[in-house]
Amino acid sequence: MPDFLRKLIAQIVSLWGGWSIVQKAILVGIALAVIGGVVALVSLSSAPSMVPLINTPIRDPAVQDRITIRLDQENVKYNLSPANIIMVNDEATARRMKMILIQEDLMPQGIDPWAIFDETRWTTTDFERNVNFRRAHTTTIVEHLKSLDDVDNANLVLDVPQRELFAQDQKPIVASVVITPKPGSDITTNRKKVEGIQRLLKLAVPGLTDEHIVILDAITGLQINDFEGMADFDRLTRIEKEAKFIQKQETTYKALILKSLQDTFTADRVRDLNIKIDIDMSKKAVNTEEFYPITIKPRTPGLAYDDSEIVPSVPRSTSTSSTKWKGTGFNPEGPAGVEGQTTPAFRDMSNLYGEVDKETKTQNEEINKRMIQEEKSPTIDRVTVSVNIDGTWKWKYDEKRNPVITQEGSIEREYAPVAPEDLAKAQALIEGAIGYSAARGDSVSVRNIAIDRTALFNAEDAAYFRQKQLQMTILIILIGLVIIAIGFVAYRIIARELERRRRLREEEISRQQQALRESALLEAEQEGVEVSMSVEEKRRMELQENAINMAKEHPGDVAQLIRTWLMEE
Repeated sequence: MPDFLRKLIAQIVSLWGGWSIVQKAILVGIALAVIGGVVALVSLSSAPSMVPLINTPIRDPAVQDRITIRLDQENVKYNLSPANIIMVNDEATARRMKMILIQEDLMPQGIDPWAIFDETRWTTTDFERNVNFRRAHTTTIVEHLKSLDDVDNANLVLDVPQRELFAQDQKPIVASVVITPKPGSDITTNRKKVEGIQRLLKLAVPGLTDEHIVILDAITGLQINDFEGMADFDRLTRIEKEAKFIQKQETTYKALILKSLQDTFTADRVRDLNIKIDIDMSKKAVNTEEFYPITIKPRTPGLAYDDSEIVPSVPRSTSTSSTKWKGTGFNPEGPAGVEGQTTPAFRDMSNLYGEVDKETKTQNEEINKRMIQEEKSPTIDRVTVSVNIDGTWKWKYDEKRNPVITQEGSIEREYAPVAPEDLAKAQALIEGAIGYSAARGDSVSVRNIAIDRTALFNAEDAAYFRQKQLQMTILIILIGLVIIAIGFVAYRIIARELERRRRLREEEISRQQQALRESALLEAEQEGVEVSMSVEEKRRMELQENAINMAKEHPGDVAQLIRTWLMEE
């Protein structure tokens, strides 16, 4: 054993022996407390630590269920604290699950993407800060896209490469966006809306350019910001729009002209109208410089003649100069010994006497000037209109005002063409409607060409003959009904007369029989012969007497009764 260790033990034993019992108890208590604290610290340090997945409490049960189900799918252990905060095992798991929740749009509403920067830990590295910044930045842009009325859902992948030392080695920033349009939205075909999304991305991500942005439709998978590939399509679309615009103008003019002509000549006579409008759809910038006279005095209102004063220009400034010279000419020839530069023609004129009188007047005139700058698009180059107006057809009638029938069995008609003055009036009407301009090369053609109305004439002839046949049929039926009525009336009269005669004959026979019976009875009574009558004979006698009395009182009823008896027999 080393000496220092033996000395240390000896000192501890000597101190321990010199202490009292109370001091020894205090020392033992302190040692036990230290050992207990160390054991508790070790146990707590060895226990697993939990970190919050989202610092914000989640009180919506539906949101909690969606997040916990996703955590179960990833086999992540979690706990729900009393404050409704989801706790996971470590920070790496929390970051991974946050990214998954953000990508699948499972984050609770109202969570600030930049809230991750509110947590300051001394262990956070620059790489983690960059990742957090990119994640928060991407989430913010996605929320901006989702806030648009035409976007139902959006997903953004943003690739920001590391900064290089030299610019030529720097890789570009790339962004790819997948959007899901809302039902009924035209964002996939509306170029202005797609350009708006592209501009939003460029402003949100500094350094991002158009050629490195790809926007896809989640439904069709097509790129909707391929404007260079759509150049031909845009040209065709523009041509189609221009054609529709020209067609709309032609339709407007055609409806206006047709209405005016049909109101005048009826719709059946004005059928064929062709109109062609040549429109220059190019955009032109025209700069015009115009000079026009100056009005000194305007025309007096109400005056019968024009007393205005108009001049082409007015003086602005005048400059006058005068030169007078008399004497011999002087032509210097330079220094001595040097030949002068005077031409021989002027040299011959030297030392001659001359006189010069020169006057110069300069006058500046002021004129009116106008600068016109205008942009023309579109402009009508030419308007061509052609229309056909049919004449009128009339039936020919004979002396009895009946239609003349041809040998073919049709009604004969005559054609009345449109008068030339009416055609001229119609042409003037069309020229006024289209704004006719001879300098522009407009053309208006109004002709009178008979329209083929064979089908219409056949229908009219068939209707006329049907009507005549119907009239004849009705007349024959009426004549037949009259004959039948006359026959019925005659039959009734004859039948009544025969019935009356038969009734008179029967009455005469009945009276004769009654007279014979009465005479027989009278003779029997006179002879004193007792005549015995049976009950039936008595009843028959009574009936006869009653019948005779009734016939006298009601002859019509008796005749009806006799007729009934005859019919029964």
